[in-house]
Amino acid sequence: MVLIAHISDLHVGAENFKEDILLEAIRQINDMEPDVVVATGDLTDNGYYLEFLQVASYLSNIESPLVVVPGNHDARHVGNETFEEVLKEKKGTLTVNDELRVIGLDSSEPDLDEGKVGRSQQLWMEKELKKAAEADLYSVIALHHHIIPVPKTGRERNVLVDAGDILCSIVKCGANLVICGHKHVPHVWRVEDIFFVTAGTVASLKLRGKDINSYNTYYIEDDIIEIRLNQVQRKSYLMGSYKLCSK
Repeated sequence: MVLIAHISDLHVGAENFKEDILLEAIRQINDMEPDVVVATGDLTDNGYYLEFLQVASYLSNIESPLVVVPGNHDARHVGNETFEEVLKEKKGTLTVNDELRVIGLDSSEPDLDEGKVGRSQQLWMEKELKKAAEADLYSVIALHHHIIPVPKTGRERNVLVDAGDILCSIVKCGANLVICGHKHVPHVWRVEDIFFVTAGTVASLKLRGKDINSYNTYYIEDDIIEIRLNQVQRKSYLMGSYKLCSK
């Protein structure tokens, strides 16, 4: 079994960022001992250098291997350059236990809220998905912006501008799981036997309705994936346990 913990939308530096909630989430995740932790962007609120330094300090407390990709807030105020200096490359891959490969994409555009993967990164993603398939690895795409609109998030403004092309590539190349953040609302779509899962915000109080801070966990074993919503201050909810269809 492989366990993935998925956090998103920390918004460090914002007035509504709550350090105690983030540290509690990290404590819970460390107790789980996941095989990998994925952070899907908006780590900072304004892309400022000092915010990135704070983020790096918080993330250093995570004891598992870490994959981090930027969000639109991270690309503000030259944060697109600062991200690589303080954290790591904005895209990349990580193979976990010779069972699973996480493919991280940069969907951010400097000083814009809308996202874009772009043609060159799309071709790179296709190559990585094909290599994962050849190695018989479970493939996970991680990016900040959602590819499919998320219910109960108001008027749609910030889906990827090249969402159709990216969705086509993901389906054609046989990805298994696509995870993102951005909308602060957790949700699961299943399309062509691929799961598209959005995480809520782990540490910002910019929440809709009665939502509270949360992160996702994915338990993957053989042909079963269990997707769980973990509310930091309350309880864990099963979002779904699915048997995968043979391709």
